[in-house]
Amino acid sequence: MSPIIYHDISSLREALQSYRGQQRDKQDRQQRIALVPTMGNLHDGHLELVKIAKQHADVVVVSIFVNPTQFGVGEDFDSYPRTLDADVAKLATVDADYVFAPSIDAMYPVLPPPTAVLAGAIANKLCGQSRPGHFDGVGIVVAKLFNIVQPDVAVFGQKDYQQLAIIKQLVRDLSYPINIIGAPIVRADDGLALSSRNQYLSANERQAAPVLHQALQELAQSLKSTALSQQAFDKLLVDTRTRISDAGFIIDYLEIKTEELGSVVSDSKVFNIENKNIVILVAAWLGKARLLDNQLVMVN
Repeated sequence: MSPIIYHDISSLREALQSYRGQQRDKQDRQQRIALVPTMGNLHDGHLELVKIAKQHADVVVVSIFVNPTQFGVGEDFDSYPRTLDADVAKLATVDADYVFAPSIDAMYPVLPPPTAVLAGAIANKLCGQSRPGHFDGVGIVVAKLFNIVQPDVAVFGQKDYQQLAIIKQLVRDLSYPINIIGAPIVRADDGLALSSRNQYLSANERQAAPVLHQALQELAQSLKSTALSQQAFDKLLVDTRTRISDAGFIIDYLEIKTEELGSVVSDSKVFNIENKNIVILVAAWLGKARLLDNQLVMVN
């Protein structure tokens, strides 16, 4: 069954209101609503988010909105694919209940909006260094979607690890009663993380793209395999950068951080003594595509 599409806020709110306060079963549990925010041009990774949402809620809303406030000057806002009909057909295969596809005017009566939802210090590292203001744009659109849908659960992919961390911070600091679920990265058979921007890759670039994930896997394994001297630790990072660059990538960043993104890991003592879980994060350009990936390293 095809999901019901809403373009205006009031109609969606009215539809969802009918679920609030309803009993789900004889144990007197309430109907639960899940939100899966997307910018459309859906792929199997998005559909997996919907499947996870279905496991945690009775009603699933998928938002499809190419958000102008998170695109910087010269980025691909105008060319970002808008494929609503195809997206709705895909969502029907995973039993999404509602699609919220608002216009820019509906979401932003004034653009740029005079109200800001600032992400703070965490937004100034990693992707925030090359995309200033990006996460503030994410913050306001996610805050608006949370207010419009008022979900019990929201599902985001872990491929955008920094974004997920910022959204968890937003929920904590603004006291949203929402359970944020981070869904594992969905990958192609060769390991490339699925992304709407993969379509920007040429045939040759697509063949080279899995090196990004392979390099992170090998780095993670090396970090876990043995106690490292500082010299060996530094060499691992240099070798990983070289491997990625030799495959044709232009690296935006390759960093190792503590799991909560609180600090950069640049000292082998983190592995040998402190025993913290860490995450390797990378963003790199391959042709016209800026690709993200990450690898969690469980040290404990």
